[in-house]
Amino acid sequence: MPSGLNVVILAAGQGKRMRSRLPKVLHSLAGRPLITHVIEAARALKPARICVVYGHGGEQVPQALPSDGVTFVKQQPQLGTGHALAQALPHLGSGALTLVLYGDVPLIGEETLAAMIAGGGDRLTLLTAELEDPSGYGRIVRSRRGSITGIVEEKDASAEQRKIREINTGIMALPGARLAGWLAKLTDRNAQREYYLTDVVPLALADRVPIANVKVRSTWEILGVNSKQQLAQLERIYQWQHATRLMEAGVTLADPMRLDVRGRLACGADVRIDVNCVFEGEVKLADHVEIGANCVLRNTEVGPGTRIEPFTYIDTARIGAHCRIGPYARLRPGTRLAQEVHIGNFVEVKEAEFGARSKANHLAYIGDATVGRDVNVGAGTITCNYDGANKHRTVIEDDVQIGSDVQLVAPVTIGKGATIGAGTTVWKPAPAGELTVNQKSQVTKPGWKRPQKKKSDS
Repeated sequence: MPSGLNVVILAAGQGKRMRSRLPKVLHSLAGRPLITHVIEAARALKPARICVVYGHGGEQVPQALPSDGVTFVKQQPQLGTGHALAQALPHLGSGALTLVLYGDVPLIGEETLAAMIAGGGDRLTLLTAELEDPSGYGRIVRSRRGSITGIVEEKDASAEQRKIREINTGIMALPGARLAGWLAKLTDRNAQREYYLTDVVPLALADRVPIANVKVRSTWEILGVNSKQQLAQLERIYQWQHATRLMEAGVTLADPMRLDVRGRLACGADVRIDVNCVFEGEVKLADHVEIGANCVLRNTEVGPGTRIEPFTYIDTARIGAHCRIGPYARLRPGTRLAQEVHIGNFVEVKEAEFGARSKANHLAYIGDATVGRDVNVGAGTITCNYDGANKHRTVIEDDVQIGSDVQLVAPVTIGKGATIGAGTTVWKPAPAGELTVNQKSQVTKPGWKRPQKKKSDS
């Protein structure tokens, strides 16, 4: 990579067709703002500095993005791409090369950008593409010998020039030694009354600076977002590319068009994922994991051989090997499950750890608890962990059997090998190895009659 590389990301556009008060570059693609994808691609080049030029939306852009290693510069008013780059100029080092990217073009690839800067800082390099329908893009004008002689914006193009299919993507690498001089010479004599960055091409020709171009391998890399429809199209392109990489790595997807990865998904061997699953943040699936339909996993690790049944929601949990979770289970942050744990339908777990082979198969809430090995939690059991002001912990030791409809009022400890009878409220320690129940009596009232509905007068 060239030493002292500058990267400038233009992100000042309003995005009127988005019909939103949110700045265009902050709309979400794969769970992250559009511009974060561009910043990530830029970081892969290991530049000396990254500068983001923002405008519409005020301070929302710098406030929404991490400032580590990024300089933010406001463009006010917005007078075109050339004007935007000029605002960044005082914040750039005397690098050999300045790479210009766009905050609303999120799918640009690292390999493409690496090719852009490979030629060094003694030339102007343009990223171009061949499109079947070039409408809306500036056209690349070439001489009879094939060398680039200019870029003409569509609104300024003649009828003949509009037939050209090679388009300018707007992404370019400019020699650092020429940048300030070229920007000072830009004018707004055009239909839009703006300072076009593309006008550096004739300036480069006048200075006899070589003009090169790199053509994108896939046209989806240079697609921008100007509307919610385009945003949805790019979302599906992104997800398809991610699904393709997963399948190439050996993951079985029931339908690659119905997968959403909004972060990073790492999979071991022979992983199977059913339809309509969403993965957010950092998710790791070990070998032979199966994910049923309509599951959501966020910031979670799943051990080998575990099966997540359909309609399960898991957030910030660590799940051991050969567990069975769901269907319709909810594992909240702080859940830690050892091997062969079963968490069944309509069971909620929060800030709790389960030892090996323990089970809560039906309709339970286990929160702020430590559950030992080989414990069985009956249907309708809850830990009463909140007293209205503070959370308290429940400790259930190994080999405990808990009947249905039990309330464990924390702080409380259930001793090893204890049995808790159905319908019991436990608010004192339950001794190890003993049966704990609430004393109750059953009464029958002879002759009792069930109430009847009153007959209407009509």
